[in-house]
Amino acid sequence: MKRVCAVLLLAVITTIVSASPITGLLERIDRGASKKFIIEEVKSDTDFFELDQKGSRVVIRGNNSVSIATGLNWYLKYYAGIHLSWNGMTATLPDVLPPVMKKERHETKLPWRYDLNYCTYSYSMAFWDWERWEKEIDWMALHGINLPLAITGTETVWYNVLQKLGYNKTEIDEFISGPGFFAWWLMNNLEGWGGPNPDHWYTQQVSLQKKILKRMHEYGIEPVLPGYCGMVPHNAKAKLGLNVSDPGVWCGYRRSAFLQPDDSRFEEISSLYYKELEKLYGKANYYSMDPFHEGGSTDGVNLDAVGKAVMKAMKKANPKAVWVIQAWQANPRPELIRNLETGDLLILDLTSECRPQWGDPESEWYRKDGYGKHNWVYCMLLNYGANVGLHGKMDNVIDNYYLAKENLRARATLKGVGMTPEGIENNPVMYELLMELPWRPERFTKEDWLKGYVKARYGKDEPVLQLAWGKLANSIYNAPKELTQQGTHESVFCARPGLDVYQVSSWSEMKDYYDPQEVIEAARLMVSVADRYRGNTNFEYDLVDVVRQAIAEKGRLMQKAVTTAYRAGDKELFAMASQKFLNLILLQDQLLGTRTEFRLGRWINSARALGVTPEEKALYEWNARVQVTTWGNRNAAERGGLRDYAHKEWNGLLKDFYYMRWKLYFDNLARKMEGETIPEIDFYAVEEAWVKRTNPYQAEPEGDCVDTAKLIFETLF
Repeated sequence: MKRVCAVLLLAVITTIVSASPITGLLERIDRGASKKFIIEEVKSDTDFFELDQKGSRVVIRGNNSVSIATGLNWYLKYYAGIHLSWNGMTATLPDVLPPVMKKERHETKLPWRYDLNYCTYSYSMAFWDWERWEKEIDWMALHGINLPLAITGTETVWYNVLQKLGYNKTEIDEFISGPGFFAWWLMNNLEGWGGPNPDHWYTQQVSLQKKILKRMHEYGIEPVLPGYCGMVPHNAKAKLGLNVSDPGVWCGYRRSAFLQPDDSRFEEISSLYYKELEKLYGKANYYSMDPFHEGGSTDGVNLDAVGKAVMKAMKKANPKAVWVIQAWQANPRPELIRNLETGDLLILDLTSECRPQWGDPESEWYRKDGYGKHNWVYCMLLNYGANVGLHGKMDNVIDNYYLAKENLRARATLKGVGMTPEGIENNPVMYELLMELPWRPERFTKEDWLKGYVKARYGKDEPVLQLAWGKLANSIYNAPKELTQQGTHESVFCARPGLDVYQVSSWSEMKDYYDPQEVIEAARLMVSVADRYRGNTNFEYDLVDVVRQAIAEKGRLMQKAVTTAYRAGDKELFAMASQKFLNLILLQDQLLGTRTEFRLGRWINSARALGVTPEEKALYEWNARVQVTTWGNRNAAERGGLRDYAHKEWNGLLKDFYYMRWKLYFDNLARKMEGETIPEIDFYAVEEAWVKRTNPYQAEPEGDCVDTAKLIFETLF
């Protein structure tokens, strides 16, 4: 009998061999690390992981590779004091791992952990290579993500489709955007901006996407590929005689046309799209489609027919496929999805922490019936434009999740948790919190959770840092539920200059929801123990980030002092206050130069590295520069409101762009105080001149971040 049981057990439990993705993951974390663990995969219909001990070796057990990777991350954080993050995906594991004294098990009934937003691909990932992508896919697996958006290389699919429809290269170039703006092109918001792309770009990105998909499949991660939802070039009626509607204008850009579902060629063109997609990247079980995104006009469109036609086309490509759609503003229109079958649609409640649409009656975007019969995912958007700044709704992220789980209608169709930021590599605490929710069945408090996070983040239990994080968690990281602010409390350094300037981007909806002094005190506490954490990359990043926020808080106060002095006609005070404000920008630039994550040079050099010829490098650099400054042409930047939407508190950008704007403005004000009559500044012309430059920026850090942070903080505070 014992022999039979042993055979059955071996049939159920598979010890992962050297070719497994977990072995590769462990070796990338620390060479030789795979020999320190026993990895066991156990069949189960429920995602779970267990931490266990067999003799001197730690056992990570789970039902698939992603669950096992999640368990590994849990062990590293809460047993070994190692937090793998965007600040560092490698670590030195101890020779003898801390033992698991009592078996620990976590499971979730939610099958999906989603990742990414179309915007993330442009604001954060536009110029990534395979080395960077490999780290991100490992990060996904470690955080339980098994359903990420995967849109790299979609431009080549469209190139091939349009060629087969009779478009020539010039016409295709006028349609497909440049690499800094693919997100909004794919969401039917604009055409051509940032292009045309060289031939090498297309081949390069196809190769990259194939590597991305291969690694995702090795982990058992389901990629969400972009499907077809009616987009055609704006001239499709004139060129092809198609029956199209005009979705209108988006922020100053003409949108692509929408192919009506009753057009005789809708089925042909959609089939052609899926055929070309499959040729390059294979079939998917999940396809992302967002018709009429962000205000696209539906005049003259039968939404019910659109939903059915889009679904039919997808099902023809893969009968098992599910349509993934973003709930953002009015989307998805109820008429679009009402008559679609249950299980065929997965709705991303894109900003559950801020404007949930799943049925919370207190939400500004309240939907009485939620998503009805359709499945949905609880998502946190958090970041807009990849802006730099501390921000979060810690209590609300936790409470809204459990509120949804307690709601009879919402919980019946809740299928997962998702990250949907417009930009990543910021506020790691918030993403760590979010991605642990599915594995924690009982409601918990941010205070209890932070104790474990801080210890894991820095590798030891430090009372001073616990106190610092308590201040942050109860102030800037705890925006109230009713606040609809889009992302970070924006730094005034990055604002287009003005006397009464407050927010930086057009749609920020900023409010003063926290006491800046709490942030400054948190920075003071971190500075006080900084010498003890030299070389700890997580601490050094956080130190720079929190001190950066403190300087930004001081900058806002100083800008108000400048305005007060100007309006009082006090020339001496104005000169002193304006110079102090400008000096703060330079100090911020110096501080941020000590970490590569905060350097403009990393962004620009990554873009240039993808080019082969000088012309390609120049095009990619221009895409990188324009995106983080004017965003668009004069019309889109000014009338469309896009300027500074993707602003960054970055070394290089602060000194050469934001400082330049503010100094020019202050110089003009000083001249006005002397009685001169001078014309208003054409800021766009000034900004565009910087965008067109190609002066080099260094990606490598300069200076010691601990010494610099201490010196600047002690000087200012």
